[in-house]
Amino acid sequence: MTVRVVVGGALCHEGRLLAARRSAPPELAGRWELPGGKAEPGESVPDALVRELREELGVEAEPLERIPGEWPLRPGLVLHVWTARLLSGVPAPLEDHDELRWLGPEELESVDWLDQDRPAVAEAGRRLRQDGGGGA
Repeated sequence: MTVRVVVGGALCHEGRLLAARRSAPPELAGRWELPGGKAEPGESVPDALVRELREELGVEAEPLERIPGEWPLRPGLVLHVWTARLLSGVPAPLEDHDELRWLGPEELESVDWLDQDRPAVAEAGRRLRQDGGGGA
C-alpha cells in the first residue's frame, strides 16, 4: 500500500502557535488541529505545507523544520508536522475550519486537539518555551 503524507503546520508567530478548529467532517468538527493537508503526488512535503497554508488560511509561510515523528491517520495516510514561520497575511478560516486561535505555550491545553496532533503540539510548545516566547 502506498502511504500518502498529510502535512501539518506548527505555524508560529510572536511566540504563539496557531490552532484551527475543524468544521468538517462531522466526526472531527469542533476539535482543534494544526492546519495543513495532503501532499500531492510529486510534491515535496515543504511545498505542500506552503500550498495548504495558502489555501486554508490565506497566508504565506516558510517551512522551517520537521518535528520528529509521524502519526497514522487512517490506512494509507500518515501525518508529518513541520514548524513554519508566518511571512505575510492574517490567517483566516477559509477551508475546513470555522475558528482560529493564536495560543501561547501556557494556553496549548485550552483547546481539544485531535489525538494525532497532540505529540507535535507538545513539541511545538516546548520549542516556543525554549525560545523564550520569541517564536519563529
